[in-house]
Amino acid sequence: MQYEIQVNKNIEIFDIDKVAKQASGAVLMRQGKSVILATVAREEKLVEEDFLPLTVQYIEKAYAAGKIPGGYVKRETKPTDAETLTARIIDRSLRPLFPKGYTYPTQIVVMVLSVDSQTDLQVMSLNAASVALYLSDIPIKAPVCGVRIGHIDNNFILNPTNEELKKSTLDLYVSGVKDELLMIEMRALPNDEFSQNTQAMNELSEDETLKALSLAQKAILEGSSIYEKTFINHKKDNSIELKEEIEYPEIFTFLENNFYNDIKQAINQMAKSERASELNKIAEKIIKLDIAKEWDEESILNTLNKVKRNIIRSQILNEGKRADGRGLKEVRPISIETNILPNAHGSCLFTRGQTQALVVATLGGDSDAQMIDLLNEKNPVSERFMVNYNFPGFSVGEASPIKAPSRRELGHGNLGKRALYPSIPQDYPYVIRLVSEILESNGSSSMATVCGGSLALRAAGVPSLDLIAGVAMGLIFENDQFAVLTDIMGLEDHDGDMDFKVAGNKNGITALQMDIKLGGIDQEKLKIALYQAKEGRLHILNIMEKAAKEIIVNEEILPKIELFNIEPSKIVDIIGQGGKTIKEIIEKFNVSIDLDRDKGEVKISGCNNEQIIAAKNYIINITTSHKTHKKSLKEKKIAEFEIGQEFEGVVKKITQFGAFVELKDDIDGLIHHSKIKHLDIKEQDILRVKVSEIKNGKISVDLCE
Repeated sequence: MQYEIQVNKNIEIFDIDKVAKQASGAVLMRQGKSVILATVAREEKLVEEDFLPLTVQYIEKAYAAGKIPGGYVKRETKPTDAETLTARIIDRSLRPLFPKGYTYPTQIVVMVLSVDSQTDLQVMSLNAASVALYLSDIPIKAPVCGVRIGHIDNNFILNPTNEELKKSTLDLYVSGVKDELLMIEMRALPNDEFSQNTQAMNELSEDETLKALSLAQKAILEGSSIYEKTFINHKKDNSIELKEEIEYPEIFTFLENNFYNDIKQAINQMAKSERASELNKIAEKIIKLDIAKEWDEESILNTLNKVKRNIIRSQILNEGKRADGRGLKEVRPISIETNILPNAHGSCLFTRGQTQALVVATLGGDSDAQMIDLLNEKNPVSERFMVNYNFPGFSVGEASPIKAPSRRELGHGNLGKRALYPSIPQDYPYVIRLVSEILESNGSSSMATVCGGSLALRAAGVPSLDLIAGVAMGLIFENDQFAVLTDIMGLEDHDGDMDFKVAGNKNGITALQMDIKLGGIDQEKLKIALYQAKEGRLHILNIMEKAAKEIIVNEEILPKIELFNIEPSKIVDIIGQGGKTIKEIIEKFNVSIDLDRDKGEVKISGCNNEQIIAAKNYIINITTSHKTHKKSLKEKKIAEFEIGQEFEGVVKKITQFGAFVELKDDIDGLIHHSKIKHLDIKEQDILRVKVSEIKNGKISVDLCE
């Protein structure tokens, strides 16, 4: 069965009960020339653990764009970073929909089967997955809808095309169900154009951010309602068994009466670490008691965690006090050290409370850029600014092996990149790589990455347009009470109802990420949270500015760049036959050379300025000596001609102003059009001519009588 509906400017065509019929839910969605298959499959047996075993995979098929995969293996293998980040967006949007007690192993697979260059694959993929999930036998109340908001010519644009997004100063991706927002990803996009030699970072103010979110919320309500109305009659029976939440009131009462202070003390210990070792010790003590013989260990631990959660939330809402003794708006102590690594281009050790990030900046040439193959782009994209985030187990006291970056690590690195990117000059000649090594973690290491990264750039001599700071915020919501927390730690993130990360400068926001657990938040509370985040951000920026003034740049180890232009036709002289000449220059002067054939631009980079200048002079000599030699040889040949000399030559070329006749030694003479207009002369005709004038290296001839 096929449905064609219009949702938020887009015509969407859904085929249901057509493909993948053995999956719990499946749709084939078409928008323009893009086609996406979304499927949901689940196992029949509940897992014993109390968690949602959900896996989301997003796969871009190369054939969708008429391509064969690059590399040695000609098939899709491990997901690219872009695929992983899109899978995370789908996961973060759909995970809150699953009902409590649902613990069936579930897999959502989204495959891009056909693509056109203007389709927003992230918006389309989420909406396809949402409809497939809604149609399945999993008890989902209503379908999620995703939208993107752009900002062009001071107007907010709903669901811009990829071409429009390139002109936008904002990229805001929001998902939700009905009138409830579930997930937000926002970044400012700097202008490529320069106004009075000043690049616009296009940071968004808190009020403008709220306007954009309001537009997104209306569009989500419309889209979610349309999906529900269209597909409600095709939803499968969802009377599946859910795991009941077992309450242990007698254990709860016993713990509150006898171990309240012990648990509160353990919470204070947890405020200094993400490990729950103190709570485990209390659990072990309880298990040994006679009264606990009828209780199992899992029941005690679950109830213990509920008491812990109640204490944390009650203390915040009723006393305005947090586990580590801070006030609701208080940022933990910050210390900053820059260029602590003597042989790195730039480094910053940023410590905030029990979170510590060592961020290192490295500058490189054009050849160091990361080449990315995007499905809806014809040619690979050159990534000149990279942020890598690493989260080793020792940062939280765990003895776990270091493996390839996880989805979380890729997501945090991407958030850091989005926050810092507007501050990088668009015409900066170096490729930049930032690496954030998390050495200790208890609350928002991604925002520590942003703060440390901004200072690491300055420490590497990068003339960033402004310092960027980030702060993680939390929200506790209970009945009519609510509290917004600045600079949340791991404990508050785990037991809170919402966490969002806000990064920007003093003027506004450059990146925002939000995940909401409580099922929606109204604009007034969101406004309070955003302005409280601004207070925290300004506090951190003041500390960062003091640290920035004390930076001593490692000038002697920074790479140097010499940029100059030559005639584009001379680029081949630099390259030489089979690249021989350029290889010799690189080896002789120990430099890197990047060439732009279209602009005739030559970029030489290296660590030794004298060698760079020597390489530049060598290249200029190559490109000018050949030209000078040719010119002097031609002048020498022309000097041998005399007025009145006669030649019998072939007409080589006919133009509007005359004909060029070959004389001798590859030298041509021009006979003016006025002297041959009465004749029907063609190329390759033979004429007898005589030299009439020699001037400015050019020879004029007349017809012989």
